[in-house]
Amino acid sequence: MGRKIAVGVCVFVCAFAAVAQGAILLDKIVAIVNKEVVTWSDLYRVMEFDATDEIKAMKDSDKRKFFKENENMFLERLIDMRLQLQEAAKAGISASDDDVDKAIKNIKSKYSMTDEMFNEAIKKEESSLSEYRKKLSEQITMSRVVDQEVRSKILVTEAEVDKYLSEHKELAKESEGFGISHIFLKEPGDKTQLEEKAKDIYRRIKSGEDFSELAKQYSEDASAQGGGDLGFVRKIDMSQDFLRVLSTLKTGDVSEPFWSGSGMHILKVNEIRVFKNPRDLRETVRQKLLDEKFTMEYRNWIKGLRERSYIEIKT
Repeated sequence: MGRKIAVGVCVFVCAFAAVAQGAILLDKIVAIVNKEVVTWSDLYRVMEFDATDEIKAMKDSDKRKFFKENENMFLERLIDMRLQLQEAAKAGISASDDDVDKAIKNIKSKYSMTDEMFNEAIKKEESSLSEYRKKLSEQITMSRVVDQEVRSKILVTEAEVDKYLSEHKELAKESEGFGISHIFLKEPGDKTQLEEKAKDIYRRIKSGEDFSELAKQYSEDASAQGGGDLGFVRKIDMSQDFLRVLSTLKTGDVSEPFWSGSGMHILKVNEIRVFKNPRDLRETVRQKLLDEKFTMEYRNWIKGLRERSYIEIKT
């Protein structure tokens, strides 16, 4: 009896080992970063997580083709992530469960999401809550190590701000403007009918319906496919009709429908960039210079991590 049990256990263990070995062979190693192995499944999860909504909406065959064509780019990005996480571990930098909980709470608040809506969004991304929390923890950790090793060491002096302003005298005029989204309805023969349609769309927005979805459905502008997003538009490039309406709105506001020469418009303000005094302009320049310096120093830091590390890409 004991022998039969022993044989049975041996068969089970051997079968399990064969399956495990098969899984390892299927999930091939694509890179080694110092002593850390990067597998194809690691890379695929990053590609899925980082993909834009447009990519996620592709047919499976088209999406696989896109991932295959851009595999090297995603792999380089994943290697940089691993290097940063390794550097964070050396410096004793990490993210706690409380940090992740706070980040999730902020995400829910920012997008006005209930727990059910949040969980549904994660399912839509074809991810589990534990995978999402792990990814969020890694992002927080990388942000902290970058803040410590790069951002905290960047300084912009008053002299640098003065020099930039002296070399860009038209900056205020060229930089002021609005980030806006737009629903446009062309003028038909019956203006009253168009006004009623615009008012109905406006009421639906005010009652909580998504502006971008309504723009896709009703807007007759080329921006409709992108949810009506026009991006950032400079004041000097705007019509007086738009400027008159936008001057009364705050960030996040939606305008009532209004007429222009070509039809009716409903605007949503995503960003306002107006300099009320010289100090605001100086702060904008300072931030621009900080961003430029950060981009350069971050690239140099990543380059340094790569030069000090063992990286092997498996072809």
